[in-house]
Amino acid sequence: MKRFFTLIALIGTMLSASAQITGRISGTVIDSVTKKPLDYATISLYRSGGKAVLNGTLTDGKGSFRLDNIAPGKYKIAVTYIGYPTKTIDPVETTPGKPDNNVGTVIVAPSGKTLGAVTVTGQTAIIENKLDKIVYNAEKDVTSAGGNATDVLRKVPLVSVDLDGKPSLRGDQNVRVLINGKPSGALSSSLADVLRTIPADQIKSIEVITAPSAKYDAEGSGGIINIITKSKNVSGLSGSVSGGVGTRQNNGNVNINYKKNRFSLGANIGSNFAWPQTSLVDFESARRSNDTTTTNVQNSSARTKRFGTIGSVNASYDINNYNSFTTTLRINGGGFETNGGATNSFRTTRINPVGFIPQNFAYTSNNFNKASFSGFDYNADYTHKFKKEGEELTIAGQWSHSKIASDYTSEYFNVPPRAFPNQQGSNNGVNDEYTAQADYANPLSKVIKLEAGGKAILRKINSDYDVYRQINAQGQIINQGPYTLNDTASNKYDYSQNVYAGYTVLSFTLPKNYSLQTGLRVENTQIDGDPTNLVQRNLQPFSQSYTTFVPSFILSKTVKGTQTYKLSYNKRIQRPSLQFLNPFINKANNQNQSQGNPELSPEVTQTIELGYTTFIKTSVINLSTYYKYTNNLIEGIVQTINDPDLRSESNPNGSASRTVYQNIGSNKSFGASFFGSVTPWKPLTIRGSVNGYTYRPTVNSANQNQQTATGTTYFQYNAFLSASATIKGGWTTEFFGVFNSPRRTIQGENPAFNLFGFGVKKEIIAKKFTLGLNALSPFQKYLKLDQSINTPNLNQTQKIRYPLQSFGISFTYNFGSVTYGQQTKKKGVNNDDLLQGGDQGGAPGGQGGAPRQ
Repeated sequence: MKRFFTLIALIGTMLSASAQITGRISGTVIDSVTKKPLDYATISLYRSGGKAVLNGTLTDGKGSFRLDNIAPGKYKIAVTYIGYPTKTIDPVETTPGKPDNNVGTVIVAPSGKTLGAVTVTGQTAIIENKLDKIVYNAEKDVTSAGGNATDVLRKVPLVSVDLDGKPSLRGDQNVRVLINGKPSGALSSSLADVLRTIPADQIKSIEVITAPSAKYDAEGSGGIINIITKSKNVSGLSGSVSGGVGTRQNNGNVNINYKKNRFSLGANIGSNFAWPQTSLVDFESARRSNDTTTTNVQNSSARTKRFGTIGSVNASYDINNYNSFTTTLRINGGGFETNGGATNSFRTTRINPVGFIPQNFAYTSNNFNKASFSGFDYNADYTHKFKKEGEELTIAGQWSHSKIASDYTSEYFNVPPRAFPNQQGSNNGVNDEYTAQADYANPLSKVIKLEAGGKAILRKINSDYDVYRQINAQGQIINQGPYTLNDTASNKYDYSQNVYAGYTVLSFTLPKNYSLQTGLRVENTQIDGDPTNLVQRNLQPFSQSYTTFVPSFILSKTVKGTQTYKLSYNKRIQRPSLQFLNPFINKANNQNQSQGNPELSPEVTQTIELGYTTFIKTSVINLSTYYKYTNNLIEGIVQTINDPDLRSESNPNGSASRTVYQNIGSNKSFGASFFGSVTPWKPLTIRGSVNGYTYRPTVNSANQNQQTATGTTYFQYNAFLSASATIKGGWTTEFFGVFNSPRRTIQGENPAFNLFGFGVKKEIIAKKFTLGLNALSPFQKYLKLDQSINTPNLNQTQKIRYPLQSFGISFTYNFGSVTYGQQTKKKGVNNDDLLQGGDQGGAPGGQGGAPRQ
């Protein structure tokens, strides 16, 4: 890595030496009578004596202006403002030896006939539809204050979030979540937990990309969700302090930005702390094995408290107009603790009762779970812009490092010997990811643009899982006394995944307002897994290697400047990560076990989409229909198994449930989505989105006995509706609702749920201080979630009561005096891959127990 960054620095030095020096022209505009600065005055730049405008900008609140990237030469500046005659300065000269020219104070006098005061206000729309993505401007959303990233995602068009905090896009959970266009090691291993640690006040916007082109990583069959945090391209020192206190959670965020000439520095830190919340779970399962039925009924409660912190420091330096360097260090940490207890009943019966004594008994159990995670992402990007407009080369590298530690204790009381042995477990996972990539863009002509690049991602995961039990000197389970290591259940696991990729994208600007983009990406994946525990049965090293070709195609046409039609095709793959591949059998809950499958193949998804967008005055409407075909579909299959370690007089077959990930077959899905924003009258804006799609899997022969309904087509949907109003005096209010249908699997369905909330805020103290009130689920304390699985050998239901109701207050204070410049789009590492949603990091499988909050 040291040699890599040394090479970047050397290339930057050579290129900067050969590049033409550019500078800037700046100054301040004031009124000759009042001596006050004129904000929003128009500054136009011409060649000295010329009439064609070369560049332009507006003055800020202090009357200051700045024109960047000015080549040496003689220029003319014109200052225009309503009610004032145009003020001209000619010549204004810059030279290679003195590229920057501050013209100082420009005094303009009002004309004899002045216009009345004119107030111009503008506001970015909360939802924006762009050619390749949908943008949700979270900072404009009143109800987001006081929440976290999970709360914000629930309101993003086409996105839904399940109970565990895992987002999905158009019903597909195989999405890649990025922060500022870059991956995070923590998101790869503990997505739901990290999202809860990001305060909503830290989020500027969220981008949704449903049809990524070939320049994006092929991973993520559902698409890409990019979270943009707040940062400003400013001159001077500025910042903000925000936070919230509520009945469910509390958060705070501090943001500081500094920019001087070509150097900028920013820092941000946010934290989130949730008050302890108690969830309720009623669980019942009936497992059939041979002629014996085992029924287990459990009523449990779990109290969870959660905390998290995320922060970043970023710096950038523009060497000149052609060379720039950016580096960012992002850190994160957090965790949760859950204490729970349950009452249980256990019963075994037989179809043929001759000689069989039914087993009936009741028992209690206690469960404790504690997890913590920490890590950092460090990246450095170097960009060289050539003299040709639009031609540039970016070289980037990133190191992501994360650690996850989880501990659990499960204790059972008043149970027959061996039926439910007490356990303790400790898991330590370490994830390192190294990325190097290069991207090149070149407009070959006015109508053709070329983009190409290469990339290497090297991942290394280590998992150390120790399980402990209570036994006597003869090795018999006694459920009392000290805990000793269970070498049969313990596991150490090393896993590596290397991805090598290259891509080419061509974009065409065609006659009659047509645009075409086509591309091809090729990726080679190499996987190695090495379980080092030789005591546990059936654990063998494994390797996989495969090459995937990923084409993309987008054709669009603009009509009358306000309507756009778009036809797109893209292919995506979904590589299973460690939690899906690790063959270790997790028995933290011995009645509900889990196991990975090293023989899993990646999901391959192909999507065709036809979309239409129109702008009518202040309203925007988007409609799209799509067809999605997914092969090697991955689902967790719950099976009834006979575990020899659990055989006892009360459970003669050792009956238990085990979730194993399988490639269950393929799925053909037809869907349609709509989102729109209308302003029926000036203060009120109504926004809504709905996505509906079908689920009709074709199940392979190995899993047909697990399918509950053959040949049935299921319709599923998710929707969002909100209304916001801006009232005189700095008041803003908003109401929203989220609606989700049940989500089907081949064995049953995951629960539906609906959410409601509202908020109000008031700007005070010269619009620098904002105070808000917000409420989530104000009329219902618990979110009710019912889940079911039905197969020939298993009937299972689960009713969850999840505490969601909250009331809170929030505040934001902005400080500093700044000059806003043009926002620069940063490039660099962008790992859009890996099946996400696992909350265990290096841990092989879930812990079971109560749902997370």
